[in-house]
Amino acid sequence: MTRRMKRRAAPRSWTVPRKGTKWIRRPSPGPHPQEDSIPLVLVLRDVQHVVHNAREARILARNGSVLVDGKVVHDLARGLGLMDTLSLGAPLNAHYRVVKDRHNRLQLVSISGDEAGVKLARVRFKHSVPSGRVEVTLHDGRNLLVPANSPYRVGDTLKLEVPTQKVVKHMPLAPGQLAYVSGGTHVGEMGHVERVEVRNSSQPNLVHFKEGFSTVKDHVFVVGETTPLVTLQEALSR
Repeated sequence: MTRRMKRRAAPRSWTVPRKGTKWIRRPSPGPHPQEDSIPLVLVLRDVQHVVHNAREARILARNGSVLVDGKVVHDLARGLGLMDTLSLGAPLNAHYRVVKDRHNRLQLVSISGDEAGVKLARVRFKHSVPSGRVEVTLHDGRNLLVPANSPYRVGDTLKLEVPTQKVVKHMPLAPGQLAYVSGGTHVGEMGHVERVEVRNSSQPNLVHFKEGFSTVKDHVFVVGETTPLVTLQEALSR
């Protein structure tokens, strides 16, 4: 795989100019698909305008001033995806969370330093491991070992402390929960779950919302009960 791609071929989820240099940085293989992640160097240079060029971005990263989900990152090709947190050290002292707006574009919303220490992650898979415990795989590629009697199910959301990965809160995909839609026609919208329709066919299960729309289960991301547990609305209103 090459390190670059043509700018005009960049995913539509990237909020970068379509005109300019012919080539643009491709995200390195990581926890998020290419179409749902944007390289860190583009975030610093083209989205947040923290630096003027890639050289300045490398200096910032080399000094340990760039943290993703609470960990220092030196790889500027590292892709940032949904719900990732980005923290910039002194003298910037800024914190952001990656979300999607209603045009399916990746946006960064400003958050507090305390909120940068937590992250929401959706359970994608769950299976048993030889130790007698259960392993859950989250939407950002994390794998957590939990007790066999764990209540976590596919589609649920876990609130984690980062970088320790300690589970702070479990939010099941159940009626009444507030959920954010991460894909499809209603991407970027939020609504209250009315019911989950399990279809006994090759078609995906559906989640129906009290607001009058529905979407496939894989696009539903529980974010709270009455209000989101993290900052989202700033980007969703764009």
